[in-house]
Amino acid sequence: MKVKEVADLIGISVRTLHYYDEIGLLSPDKTTEAGYRIYSEKNLETLQQILFFKELGFSLKKIKEILDSPTFERQEALKLQHKMLLEKRSRLDKMIQTIEKTIKHGKGEIQMSIKDKFEGFDFSKNPYEEEARKRWGDKAVDEANEKAKNMTLTDQERFNEIFCKLASLRHLSPASKEAQEGIKEWNQLLNKMGNYSPEAFKGLGQMYVDDERFTRNIDKFGDGLALFMRDAMEIYADTQK
Repeated sequence: MKVKEVADLIGISVRTLHYYDEIGLLSPDKTTEAGYRIYSEKNLETLQQILFFKELGFSLKKIKEILDSPTFERQEALKLQHKMLLEKRSRLDKMIQTIEKTIKHGKGEIQMSIKDKFEGFDFSKNPYEEEARKRWGDKAVDEANEKAKNMTLTDQERFNEIFCKLASLRHLSPASKEAQEGIKEWNQLLNKMGNYSPEAFKGLGQMYVDDERFTRNIDKFGDGLALFMRDAMEIYADTQK
């Protein structure tokens, strides 16, 4: 199939397929003398894998590493993707139910507790553990994970509350008193899980912007929240040195 046929069939842009070729993520098996890219059935199987991983929040760089690995096995990957998508669907179902209840709560039809309002949000699991291990080593992450296991329900609710609070402040300057008080609470809560020096705290804020998965999850609480937090965390860290 030619590139436009593939794009029309799947519903992605020709430019996206060209970009995948440019970065070596998905190169067609053939290119005609006239320069047309020709995709084989095997190429389309690889594209399916790419789109599954992308839907699950993997970066293109990480997807390329996975597909290029000599240990990659398509059937095993499909089983893993199936499991992860089922888990994602379960979380989305809970969040949809929370939205529906919140609408009814707003109309006065039902009452919701603070816990009810955040049903479906889960920050107890860390999908970025591999990156964290590479950056800070196994010992630091293992210690953080152990502390995370001991987090109370109140601690987990505090994560959600602080995200919501910061989202409501993102129209202010990151250096404002209100923003810095909110970021101070964020720093204190994180330090219940691990030991974040000012430099590590600043670096974490930068990751919120550099890693699209962090950005996507944080910005669920409000567009631009990840960038706002990055700037506020940098300012806070600099005042602690």
